[in-house]
Amino acid sequence: MKIIDVYEFFKKHPGYNKLIGSDFLFVEYKCPLHVEEFQLWTKSHLITYVVNGKKDWISPNGTYQLTAGDALFVRKGVYTTKQYLEEEYCVILFFITDDFIKKFIVENDLLKNNIVTKPNQKYLFKIGVNDSFISLIDSIFHYLKDVENIPQSLIEIKFKELLFNIALNPENNSLMRFFQTINQNKKTDMEQVMMENFQYDLKMEAFAKLCGRSLSAFKRDFKNDFKTTPSRWLTTRRLEYSKTLLLGTELNVNQICYESGFKNPSHFIRIFKNKYNSPPNQFRSAYPKD
Repeated sequence: MKIIDVYEFFKKHPGYNKLIGSDFLFVEYKCPLHVEEFQLWTKSHLITYVVNGKKDWISPNGTYQLTAGDALFVRKGVYTTKQYLEEEYCVILFFITDDFIKKFIVENDLLKNNIVTKPNQKYLFKIGVNDSFISLIDSIFHYLKDVENIPQSLIEIKFKELLFNIALNPENNSLMRFFQTINQNKKTDMEQVMMENFQYDLKMEAFAKLCGRSLSAFKRDFKNDFKTTPSRWLTTRRLEYSKTLLLGTELNVNQICYESGFKNPSHFIRIFKNKYNSPPNQFRSAYPKD
């Protein structure tokens, strides 16, 4: 399954109502009924508010089903979505960078008090929706209908207003703790990003963007931290993961190949044999289940 760079897709595609800022992007998106399931990745965090329809967001540690009136904060990373085909799915999407979140926290003393020492392992955060949140969404929705005449400064004010609404709602305390971790970290945690996304067939440029670095800086920092190149690390980690799938699941070799982040089964079989001295099926047969 091809993984779509959803941020770049919406930013460049002329067919959507959108408002573009330096650290944020608003988009009105109507998903056709024939689009049932696809995989996406985003280098920016994402707030999605459902206007109409129903969709599942699937992450490594849970699935959220969203219906009309629901809102979800999605951490930057790789996800699978499943649409229900009973009715058209319409959402407003808000893409937001680490830098925008840091600036928002720094500019507001009320939000800088809590020190978070433990990294947050959640990928998806359900957002508490109240009347003022819905009013803000409605006003932004109207701006999207008049893109040509809206100054960027006003767009940024509305976005900050939306974040304030989220921050002041006690239902969103878990999300605000995640915001604090973003503010406290000068650089994106490279190890966490790699461990969360190694099994996806992403280009090296995508891993660099998820880590908040240029490609050259990513390769340099990676070599300093891991004492190897990103491509070698990925191959090793994917092979280790494929071994776990071989011994712990009933998936066939082709399925394990793709689940582990490899593109080609014959290539996967060859490098697996080089590392473990036998091809995948023979390796599995040597460890019979009880």
